[in-house]
Amino acid sequence: MSDSRSAFLAGERHDDVALFLAESFVDDERLERFGERVDGGVVIVVEGDRGRNAFEAATGLDAMEFAGTAMDREGTVADDLAGGTCPDADGGDHDVQFVFAFTEAQNEEIGGIYAEGDVVHAYARCECGTAYSDRWNAGDVDGE
Repeated sequence: MSDSRSAFLAGERHDDVALFLAESFVDDERLERFGERVDGGVVIVVEGDRGRNAFEAATGLDAMEFAGTAMDREGTVADDLAGGTCPDADGGDHDVQFVFAFTEAQNEEIGGIYAEGDVVHAYARCECGTAYSDRWNAGDVDGE
């Protein structure tokens, strides 16, 4: 895992966003210059405004509007941001097309997961069209 993605998932890059773009969704080899090649696509960690603009250019969606829509449905986004499990999966193919993620600093006043540490917010869209969200405490990454 790249240093930038590790730092992001550890909650050390609150001003940045992370994007996963599946190669089946965006076939643009230039993306590899900006991110890290992973199984099935590319993960990019970049400064917030640039990342939101890149997300919109790649998907045609406003990042924060997409996040607002995806918040309505809980699912599971892979803790390395390179995939997920669609809540509508019924045994068929339900591959993630893209993920948009950001982190939020620990906030004891809010309580719950936010009191426990920094939080990763991740929003995904499945190839079936379902948008969903997941969140977890930064640093809670398998294999780290």
